[in-house]
Amino acid sequence: MRVYMFFSIFLLLFFSIHYLFYSRVIKKFLVSEAVKKKLTLLLGLNFIFNILYVLGRYTDLINTPFYYLFSLSIGISFVLLLYLIVHEVLNLFHKTLRSVDISKRNFIKNSGDAALIALSTSYVSAGAYEGMKEPVVNVVEFDHFDFSIIQISDFHIGGLIDRDFVKASVSKINALKPDIVFITGDLVDTALEEIKESIRELDNIRAKHGIYYIFGNHEFFHNPLEIIEFIKSTKITLLLNENVKIDALKLNVVGVTDLIGYRMNLLEPDIDKAFKGCHDTYKTILLAHQPKYIEELGNYRPDLILSGHTHGGQIWPFGHLVRLQQPYVKGLHRLSNGSHLYVNSGIGFWGPPMRLDSQAEIAYIV
Repeated sequence: MRVYMFFSIFLLLFFSIHYLFYSRVIKKFLVSEAVKKKLTLLLGLNFIFNILYVLGRYTDLINTPFYYLFSLSIGISFVLLLYLIVHEVLNLFHKTLRSVDISKRNFIKNSGDAALIALSTSYVSAGAYEGMKEPVVNVVEFDHFDFSIIQISDFHIGGLIDRDFVKASVSKINALKPDIVFITGDLVDTALEEIKESIRELDNIRAKHGIYYIFGNHEFFHNPLEIIEFIKSTKITLLLNENVKIDALKLNVVGVTDLIGYRMNLLEPDIDKAFKGCHDTYKTILLAHQPKYIEELGNYRPDLILSGHTHGGQIWPFGHLVRLQQPYVKGLHRLSNGSHLYVNSGIGFWGPPMRLDSQAEIAYIV
């Protein structure tokens, strides 16, 4: 039911973007009708690719090369939206030039349109190029612990994030010889049955003191109770509003479920339950998928909070929109209560295989 609702909202949103681009931009280009028809055809083709992207996202009917192309069409649609916004601003400027000779006005409009097309093409190309890069190992210096931590977040396994991607990521993690590994949500992003073997690749992670995982918001869209049962068959420890004590490290590891649980009335986050029984003298790491979970801390003051969710903004300038909902988008931050928060930019991506002003990362906290 939720998939159908998402599909309907998706169709409405992207149809609106494409229709507005046709009526507000293409129809007003100062070019021949033949050129306008070709541009309209390309616009319509991109919208069809949008639909095929959703079809490929939730079925196995489309193979990887085509799915990559359809995924890229989502990024192009975002660019169309940005183009529309800038175009309307320039259009207001053009209206102030009514007293200027029409040939000069047409030259200014054509120059503006050409510049926007060039910028849009560069934007998509740069975003796709950055999106194809392998995750970087981001070394984070944090002197509160005497052991090494690997944090990965937002794998979004499914679609283009496949078993080979997971396998390569595991190799990178093992090369760092971490003491402990944390996965801070959004591991699953399609029907579990299709990605079980991809997830099992994570069993090959070699960490002296284990692999710990919490739910993000996307797990809630793919039968979270089924995911819970499956994770029990792996070497991964899933923390659902609970904690474990690692005596060898003098460490409490606390994990809370995602904030979306409040809306779904399922697996709601419970910080009191999560911290219950923690060792008073041990250092504490809290795993919370969304950075805004810091608003739920109350009197608890973990030494380090590890989050993800934001993808570091993924594609500029959408990081500025993320800041409207989340207090931090990426990196290490000291909070007013003395805790520290690290927001991981994500090892995978969601939607278009694009990144701009944000790198896919494996955080190596030493």
